[in-house]
Order: sequence, then structure tokens, then C-alpha cells
Amino acid sequence: MHSFRPARPSDLTAIIVLLSDDDLGATREIISDPPETRYVTAFEAIEADANQLLAVAVDEDDRVIGCLQLTFIPGLSRTGMWRGQIESVRVARDARGLGLGSDFIEWAVARCAERGCGLVQLTCDKSRRDSIRFYAKLGFVASHEGLKRNL
Repeated sequence: MHSFRPARPSDLTAIIVLLSDDDLGATREIISDPPETRYVTAFEAIEADANQLLAVAVDEDDRVIGCLQLTFIPGLSRTGMWRGQIESVRVARDARGLGLGSDFIEWAVARCAERGCGLVQLTCDKSRRDSIRFYAKLGFVASHEGLKRNL
């Protein structure tokens, strides 16, 4: 059994571990206890912003087994429509294949609907082919080409 809730400061180390647990994340994240200051600063900024929601999936023992970040984006196009942006989705290795990921994404989509968003979007690294197939099964369509520029 699992449930979803906003992340707490005490969840931060577990979230960083999840973010680092794949080929891409292993090269980008820093696992330490206490967490590196940049993570703490980012967490505080997310928590203070009403248009951000850092969420965790937890098991019956309140162990963090998944994470994602939602951003609610106001816009002028499409008659002032709001969008939900889903990022940093991770599920613990030992919790994969149990339906947690699907439930978590649907939970996130419902939060976007509650906020009045007219669409939900996400990006996924092209090397994560399994993840792309997963999102397609949930109804996400690769309708646009996403571009990024590192600074």
C-alpha cells in the first residue's frame, strides 16, 4: 500500500537518493547527510512557492519510495490557460512494477486539474526509452519537440 503527500524537509535525503539512482542521476547528484546546501536552498524555495509542489510517495511505514515535482504555470496562450509541469519523477527500484508510478502520475494529474490546469506536460530524457513508453501508456503524447540549453 502507498500514499502520496507533500514532501517534508526530513524527506530530502531520501529524495536525493531517488534522483541519483539511475545512469543519468548518478552523474548529477550528490548524496550526503546532511544534504548539500544547494538542495536545502532549493527545497526551501520550492516549499515557499505556491506554484510548486514537491511530492513523495510513501509506503505503509512512511518510507519515501517515489518523488516528483509539479509546477503550475500561468500562461496567456490558449486564453490564459494554466499548465501543470511534471518533473523529477522517480520510483524506488524495489517499488517498481507494482502500479505505484501510474498511481503517482494520476495523482499528480488530479492535482493539476484541481488547480484549474488545462493540460499537463512533462519532459523525459530521450535515453529513458522505458519511461517514454510508460508515459505514452498513460496518455501523454509526444506532440512537441523539447529543447534545452545548459547554462
